[in-house]
Amino acid sequence: MYGSKLVTAIGVHLYYVFVSVGVGFVIAVFLGILLSRIPQYANYILPVISIFQTIPGIVFIGILFLYLGMLPITVITALTIYAIFPVLKNTFVGILEVDASYKEAARGCGMSDLQVLLKIELPLAMPTIFAGLRMATIYTVSWAVLASMIGLGGLGEFIYIGVATNNNRLIIAGAIPAAIMAVCLSYLIDLLQKKITPRGLRKVN
Repeated sequence: MYGSKLVTAIGVHLYYVFVSVGVGFVIAVFLGILLSRIPQYANYILPVISIFQTIPGIVFIGILFLYLGMLPITVITALTIYAIFPVLKNTFVGILEVDASYKEAARGCGMSDLQVLLKIELPLAMPTIFAGLRMATIYTVSWAVLASMIGLGGLGEFIYIGVATNNNRLIIAGAIPAAIMAVCLSYLIDLLQKKITPRGLRKVN
């Protein structure tokens, strides 16, 4: 009875997660690189950005709903903002933790600042960046449940209807796929990290 609806809910849930984490990752890495160039201001900027993390998801989505309406962009915007901070913080920390001697050696070999960033800093910071990506993805899988609160589907629809009707089967039908999704995506991120990170740098950090 619920088979086709569950498949649709999983697809919608994955859509929210992939789009939000993907957009959030790009924005976060870019901002993390910028902050690594002005670390003296990071102590002021990071806490301001982290304020969004303290806003309950249901409140934030509710506020966006008032301005954007019942559209997927409402959920995606909220989830993207939540996904940014773990990756941003880890990108900033990962780049700053790169040993200065590596950068000096690279510049001594004639590398430009951009080449140092792309060939030295980012590869060495990759494990830390991916740790932030893994965290953001797992969080987003759980936060995407809130999409159903404004009628935009996802696995949360099963969970909330199950809670409202005291139907444990519906709760389990929504909760178990979400848990499996989080585990599988975490594993895929680990594989992606190993694929992207140069072999000689995989044990760094």
